[in-house]
Amino acid sequence: MLPISHDTCDVLELARRLPVALRRRSRLAHSGGRSAQDRDNARQGEAGPLGARKRRALPAWSGLALLVAGAFFMENLDGTIIATAAPRMARSFGVPSVELNIVITAYLLALGVFIPVSGWIADRFGARLVFSGALAVFTVSSGLCALSVNLGELTVARVLQGMGGAMMVPVGRLVVLRAASKADIIRVVAYLTWPGLVAPVVAPALGGALVTYASWRWIFVLNLPLGLIALLVAVRIVPKLRPGRPAGLDWQGFALTGAGLGAFVYGLELVTDGNVSWAFIGAAIGAGTILLWWAVSHLRNSAHPLLDLDVLRVPTFRAASLGGSFFRMAISAAPFLLALMFQNGFGWNPLRSGLLVLAVFAGNIAIKPFTTLILHRFGFRTVIMTSAAAVGLTLGLCASLTAGTPLVLIVVVLVVSGVFRSIGFTAYNTIVFADVEPEGMGNANTLSSTIQQLSVGLGVAVGALALRAGVPLDHLVGAASTGVGPFDAAFLLLAAVALLAGAEAMLLAPQAGSAISVARPDGDPGTLL
Repeated sequence: MLPISHDTCDVLELARRLPVALRRRSRLAHSGGRSAQDRDNARQGEAGPLGARKRRALPAWSGLALLVAGAFFMENLDGTIIATAAPRMARSFGVPSVELNIVITAYLLALGVFIPVSGWIADRFGARLVFSGALAVFTVSSGLCALSVNLGELTVARVLQGMGGAMMVPVGRLVVLRAASKADIIRVVAYLTWPGLVAPVVAPALGGALVTYASWRWIFVLNLPLGLIALLVAVRIVPKLRPGRPAGLDWQGFALTGAGLGAFVYGLELVTDGNVSWAFIGAAIGAGTILLWWAVSHLRNSAHPLLDLDVLRVPTFRAASLGGSFFRMAISAAPFLLALMFQNGFGWNPLRSGLLVLAVFAGNIAIKPFTTLILHRFGFRTVIMTSAAAVGLTLGLCASLTAGTPLVLIVVVLVVSGVFRSIGFTAYNTIVFADVEPEGMGNANTLSSTIQQLSVGLGVAVGALALRAGVPLDHLVGAASTGVGPFDAAFLLLAAVALLAGAEAMLLAPQAGSAISVARPDGDPGTLL
């Protein structure tokens, strides 16, 4: 019998004692001097092992982490559910389905432009105000999306949603990271990675049900009660975390970074549109690259840069940023290519294709309760190298799939791929903060969020590029007669991208991340979330 993870206990205990946790966090946020948690610890310190175990089962930051994870889930769901509803939305507005791409692009552009400035805004106005304000903007703009009567109105509302999401995601994560100790970072990050794994599972089914039995507008209406509840809780429990008055905003850095990321992400989004010329795509990506190079030069020489690039000198942060980008590109492109291969290559219907792709995410969720234990047991370097190699191997196996492959074998390959996708995703998201000093956490979080947003945006574009590159490669190896040759070549290219992440991880020291992956002094390895 498999042991019940501490993770499951945490969730049940958290559900039972959440009101108490909220009251305690509220007192901690508003009181000065000795915190309520300190007094609780002092009183319970004499309660013996049982009292100590209860304190570990429900850490002070758990209620805050649950709130932020809920906000992340709402943002992730809204970012992935639009694709399912796009045809119905297009008919509602009386426009071709392809024109709905602007709605997705506008959202991504807003994220790319405003994420870099989120750290400065949080330091300037306080994390509670910024996070709560971001929730309010996201919720109100969701209502505006539901009320839109034409594509233009929906696009403007999606830009506002992107602005709210750009503040909500990195600032929320920063709040939780600063509230937790170094020893709890693995558990904290594990809490916060759930939304990115669960939302893609829920989005296709939920989106399909809403557009089939109700209306696409309900996709956005659902955010209204969720956002309102999250806002009320945030105002009560999120601490201000305002360390001091920061230097003035680096307007030149903001303009260069925002314009560069905007142009680059826009160019990448155009890659997925077969009606746009390569010349225009190249111009957009080229302009973005030049502006980003200019931005990096400015940030290195500015006395008070928008993003302090010195944190890239930390080996673990650099590895998570560079190798993690390769890893995220590969795992983000895989579901995109799988859906296309099953439908266009194998000739299967959308329902069968969608259910098979869900096998990837089933593997994600199945292994999630054990990822923390795995990291504690084997260390980051080994786990990352193994995950990257396994993802590369399973992507290579996807290149060998055909319509005649037994369904059970396809499901096994996809589930295994999802398992190592989840382990690697959690490892990269955790080690990025392993050796960052507390005073540099805000800048590291903002820079990491910017890099992650860019790499995820690169994922689908890399998948589309790999598929297009697969056509000439397919002809070179003479596999065109199979009908799925371009997909074979595309998956092999993605496998190579994943292996690059593993090769980069080999440069890490064997003890990399040991500050947060070693067992705790009291012998408790932590919750297995």
